[in-house]
Amino acid sequence: MNQILKEQFLLDNLSQDQTNVIHDINQYIHQGIKDDNHSVAIIEGAAGTGKSVVLMQLVKSFMTNKSFNSALVVNHPELYKAYQDMAKDFPGLNTKSIRRPTALINDANKNNRKYDVIFVDEAHLLYSKSEPYAHYRGNNQLTDLMSLSKVVVVVYDFNQVFQSKMYWTKSLLYQTIAGHPYREYNMNFQYRMIASNEQIDWIDNLTSQHRINKFPTNSQFDFKVFPTAAALYEKIKEKNSDVGLSRVVATSGFPRIDGRHNVEMDNFSLPWDEWDPQRTHWAKRESSISQVGTIYTLQGFDLNYVGMIIGPSFGYNKQKDCLTIIPEKYSHKEIFKKRSDIQLSSKEYQAFIANVLNVLIKRGKYGLYLTAYDDELRNRLLQTQA
Repeated sequence: MNQILKEQFLLDNLSQDQTNVIHDINQYIHQGIKDDNHSVAIIEGAAGTGKSVVLMQLVKSFMTNKSFNSALVVNHPELYKAYQDMAKDFPGLNTKSIRRPTALINDANKNNRKYDVIFVDEAHLLYSKSEPYAHYRGNNQLTDLMSLSKVVVVVYDFNQVFQSKMYWTKSLLYQTIAGHPYREYNMNFQYRMIASNEQIDWIDNLTSQHRINKFPTNSQFDFKVFPTAAALYEKIKEKNSDVGLSRVVATSGFPRIDGRHNVEMDNFSLPWDEWDPQRTHWAKRESSISQVGTIYTLQGFDLNYVGMIIGPSFGYNKQKDCLTIIPEKYSHKEIFKKRSDIQLSSKEYQAFIANVLNVLIKRGKYGLYLTAYDDELRNRLLQTQA
């Protein structure tokens, strides 16, 4: 098994909290398989709290046991590659049981398949509406998965919702599972980043458009704001050479220049990440050091160091001394698609954009290097360093 994936998803030394959650969910699944109802186990937590680690321990236990008809689904193409990669080293696990949700639902309905347990990672990426373009013609993928399985185990982080077609709130989740037995497991301890709680709060406050303060210096987490993207990139290349898994990432909104849709500012110009039909996911490919990562290639993955370029859709509000979101400069229009069943407000669309920044900015385990396209925002962030 690839060592990078093993270290992220299959830890040898689990915390006591993780061990307890795994034990409790294991019992809940066994009981749910015996019952007549379709039940749900909800694993909820913020980015980096070890949700996927817990899930993979359960996957390994149930999906290698031929007594159970089980499946793992994930709607993120890069995570799908990672799980396919790991599954090859699980004796008794059939990689065909790891599916994208639309593929599993359509296949199960066509062939009248039923499951004892279905595991769903990044369940906040499930479609909560029909999406014919992606060959999904149901109304809610979680509803469909519940109808196919005695127990569904879902991993949710409502702060990682960033598209209307994958719109989820806790109230919508409760509405979807209404009438079904369920149990919630909340995970609130940060496992990915070595940053202190105060440093995590600083990042959350920044992306939530709260007042900008000095960055705390009460841990070994490496934080630095750069006056140029070019200087940030040099630092990321240095870290990648030293320890690996160090990448530049950015949010949407960079204008096309001479037909190039690159990330370009000061002396920096690199293309966006590229979809690769091979199983090697973007974060693991060495060639990705020469590209700029996005939410679509990095959600769910750990880096050692992240170089975060805050794009043109974020500015600075001098009166409130905070980062501000400029939706009209956010170029990925998929985020703004309307829905016939839910009326989304401008505040909710802004929350989608903030969530993208928050997910990307927390990718680095050991350090965050930061710059911004907007001059005023970048200059204010430079003042946050000790």
